[in-house]
Amino acid sequence: MSGKKKFQLRQSAILLLTALIWGGAFVAQSVGMDYIGPFTLVAIRFLLGALTLLPVILVQNRMIPPGKDGKRRTSDGRAMSGKILLTGGILCGLALGSASSIQQIGISLTTVGKAGFLTAMYIVIVPVYGIFLGRRIRPLIWLCVAIACAGIYFLSMPYGRFSLTRGDAMCLACAFVFAVQIMLVDHFTNLADGVRLAAIEFLTASVEGFVLMLLFEHPQAGAVVQAMWPLLYLGVLSSGTAYTLQIIGQRGLNPAIASLIMSLESTISVICGFLFLHQTLTLRELGGCGLMAAAIVLAQLV
Repeated sequence: MSGKKKFQLRQSAILLLTALIWGGAFVAQSVGMDYIGPFTLVAIRFLLGALTLLPVILVQNRMIPPGKDGKRRTSDGRAMSGKILLTGGILCGLALGSASSIQQIGISLTTVGKAGFLTAMYIVIVPVYGIFLGRRIRPLIWLCVAIACAGIYFLSMPYGRFSLTRGDAMCLACAFVFAVQIMLVDHFTNLADGVRLAAIEFLTASVEGFVLMLLFEHPQAGAVVQAMWPLLYLGVLSSGTAYTLQIIGQRGLNPAIASLIMSLESTISVICGFLFLHQTLTLRELGGCGLMAAAIVLAQLV
């Protein structure tokens, strides 16, 4: 196996692990909202995610000292630009905070499984965004996208007619914003250190969440304590770990393929919703899940 193939396989494996963590996060998001509002949950989870990365950054500072020019460098020797790092972190964070807030509202109005699959619509949106950025998309990827769209139709239109609920519509809307976040990560991950980029991204998303929380919610300390375990999963694993893995795994990988791998979170969300929340899907909806999973596997195999 060539070095390039090994690299792509490694990056794909990192994104697959990301999808596994995110799939379980849908349950944590649903349970957490039994105690606190969506904006409070977003604010605290990303604050915890940023705090999780601080020890990693401190270790990096010791292991990778500044160069002779006084600038710190990434693990592959590139000099880091503070301006690019800050700009990228803030832009990625605004997209991440907005998408997560919309998603939280959608999850409160629909099932975990449907929320996971409708959010995965970013697999369709990312290639479309890529066209406007001058990216060439292979015909095979478009075939996979078409199969995935059919799967989403069967999943979200269980009676064969167009009838989106408010929660379904919110989850679809968040997919458009998540697609923006994926494209921003694809751009800035090649220009800045991934861990530091993620830390600034989380801090920005957290500040956005706190602003919305102060405007629209009145959280109680006792309720936050009751939501501690879902928040820890979302903050440490889903945010601090998985979003950092996303930034690392996307480097050097076509964003259309990356989005297909990460959309496996939708399949995991259905399984977790069934196991932990006793939510079920009809045969038609399960067929839609199967089509989406097939599209993702096909893209990777070929």
